[in-house]
Amino acid sequence: MRSGHEARGAAEPGPDRWRVLAVLLVAVFMSLVGVSIVNVGLPSIQQGLGASQAQIQWVLSGYALTFGVVLVAAGRAGDIFGRGFLFILGVVIFTLASLAAGFAGDPVVLTVARFVQGLGSGLLNPQGVGMIQQYFRGPERGRAFGMFGSMVGISVGVGPLLGGLLIHLGGTADGWRWMFFVNVPVGLLALALALAWFPRPLLKPPRGRTAGKALSELDPVGALLLGLAVLALLLPFIEARAAVSAWWWALLPVGAALLLVWVRWERRYKAGGHSPMVDLAIFRVRSFSSGSTLIGLYFLGVTSVWVLLALYMQQGLGHTALESGLIGLPNALASALAANWAGRHVLRLGRKVVVGGMLSVLLGLALSVLVIELQDHGIGSEWWLLATLAFVGLGQGAVVSPNQTLTLAEVPLEYAGSSGGIMQTGQRIGTSIGIAVITAVSFTVLPRSDWAQAITAGFGLIGLIILCALAVGVVDLRHRRRDSTGTA
Repeated sequence: MRSGHEARGAAEPGPDRWRVLAVLLVAVFMSLVGVSIVNVGLPSIQQGLGASQAQIQWVLSGYALTFGVVLVAAGRAGDIFGRGFLFILGVVIFTLASLAAGFAGDPVVLTVARFVQGLGSGLLNPQGVGMIQQYFRGPERGRAFGMFGSMVGISVGVGPLLGGLLIHLGGTADGWRWMFFVNVPVGLLALALALAWFPRPLLKPPRGRTAGKALSELDPVGALLLGLAVLALLLPFIEARAAVSAWWWALLPVGAALLLVWVRWERRYKAGGHSPMVDLAIFRVRSFSSGSTLIGLYFLGVTSVWVLLALYMQQGLGHTALESGLIGLPNALASALAANWAGRHVLRLGRKVVVGGMLSVLLGLALSVLVIELQDHGIGSEWWLLATLAFVGLGQGAVVSPNQTLTLAEVPLEYAGSSGGIMQTGQRIGTSIGIAVITAVSFTVLPRSDWAQAITAGFGLIGLIILCALAVGVVDLRHRRRDSTGTA
């Protein structure tokens, strides 16, 4: 499986590609702000709706579950039926669900709306990755992924700040509703631009395929098996945060077994002459397997930074949601700048960009721990974190989008959506496991010590996980150098 395959049947780069990217950037801003903005609004939601702790947990969990479960199947559906059509469908679903969430009168309606939001986001996200693969080539692809990564950095950083501001302006009881309403005009803009600018046809013509043949290419059995496997793997870690029955952990071996059954099914399906949901041969492409492992480990660790900081700022130091959101603003700006720079240079510098980014993250974590300890001893201020977290942002921008460019470089275009879905599914599983485990470590330390020691323990574990991701990156870098020397 070589990169030359991707040109077969690919759309030739044209002037519309930058318009396509603009639409993707608007939509990714909407979907990621919709994720990060909710975290700071949970106390307001709980008070406004009179929700229990378990119900509030499902406001978070519902989105994560449906988003993670549908990613790969949605990516494959876009590969087959048309990425533009699936993208627009995802935007419509996400926008309508945001409207329903804003008007929710009780926790059940809000939870259902969040489930549907996750479905919409799961539909549109892999199409974005697939369309960048489809419409951009060479250095331009790196630039496109860099701009995509810049928007990711901005949206993740702006989300908590915007959420805190809306709650401050709208009041504790109803300010949370505007955290969902704000998605509606952005979704309508993305929809209008997509309908105006996306190349036609939005839905791929059948080209002699019957409905049965198209369904066969979608591989419904494979989609169901993988969806159930991801669901079984995610649920125990998501529910762990709600301190529910230990029986949830019995789903882990079930999920592992379903994953093995899925692998066997995909091999058998391909051997029977069908197009599998995922061509497992892509895992023999070292750039894809290394990059997917690296980013899964990275998200396993780094996502918990913002969960721990929100707890530290609000519960540990008594700051407001708005003040807590402010702490991540320099990080977001640094991430956006680094992603844009890295996107322009990733094809020249290769894996060195990603390795350098992870070193910057480790430096930022170490300096942040120092600030937290100094503040605990009355020497420094927690607001020094504005500077130390900027190093984490620089690293984030140099890791996520460049890694995506390098990981998908040799993936055939006909599997661009499903392959991007695999990467994102790994990130979602890593995120859920990481938040459950790392916060558990911090809350284990907290009763025996204080918030400073609890956050230090959590950051220490994050640093160890990032070191594992760094090791994968260094090994891949050495392989690339050896291959380059051997072919010279």
